[in-house]
Amino acid sequence: MGNAKWMIQLGVACTLALLAGVVAFHLSRAAQAPVRPPAEVKVMAAAKDLPRGHVLAEKDLTLVSLRADGLPQTYFGNATGLVGRVLLTSAAAREPLSSGRLAPEDATAGGVSALVAQGKRAIAVKGNKVLGLSGFIRPGNRVDVVATIEDDQLPGKVMTRTVLANVLVLAAGVETSEVPGEDGKTSSVDVYTLELTPAEGETLALAATKGTLNFALRNPADNATDPTPGTGVASALGVGQRKRDTQGRPVPQIKVEVLRGTETTVHTFIVRRGGQS
Repeated sequence: MGNAKWMIQLGVACTLALLAGVVAFHLSRAAQAPVRPPAEVKVMAAAKDLPRGHVLAEKDLTLVSLRADGLPQTYFGNATGLVGRVLLTSAAAREPLSSGRLAPEDATAGGVSALVAQGKRAIAVKGNKVLGLSGFIRPGNRVDVVATIEDDQLPGKVMTRTVLANVLVLAAGVETSEVPGEDGKTSSVDVYTLELTPAEGETLALAATKGTLNFALRNPADNATDPTPGTGVASALGVGQRKRDTQGRPVPQIKVEVLRGTETTVHTFIVRRGGQS
């Protein structure tokens, strides 16, 4: 009886060992089996670095092989749907092109006009090296426009204020004057094209006509547009500072001299609306 029990246990152990060996054999064969590479697709890509606003030609395109599972759904397999289209964003060499990076098919002019967003306008302003931060302002930057204007109602009254905030720079270039200066040489000025709403364009045109403009370069992550009250000559120099109301206008004041014997004192009263002080 004891020998029979021992023989059954031995048979079960051998069976389990055999099954474990078979499983290990199949697992090792599976590990050694060659892994099939993911399927690749031929797609159209930029043949070289291309700027935004560029009109695509056949020489700008090339075919590259990329994994099918990593491609955008709107990729192009040939140049038929790409030639003549305008890039909305810049493209690096061998970077695949998709419909989301192209202007609508009816936009074929290219250049700055293709980059202007719906409802916006491109307004160009002439400046100088100081206005343009010595060439540091580039397309794609955002700036504040600071205007210094003399008030027509108050001759000699000059005010500086930020008139436009967080404005996108579409283009920056140099324009050469066709009329020679006093020295007989032509001069060049920097031209900056900004993306503005129609109302902002009117503000910029007035500020450029009536005063002097400067640009304040912004951090790309800074979207704050808090209005400022502006600065006059007195407040900039720290003299004769006057209180201002919530809209940034100086509050009228009256100074009264009081004579008491040989002593003279001056009292300042703020005139409020309605004549109260």
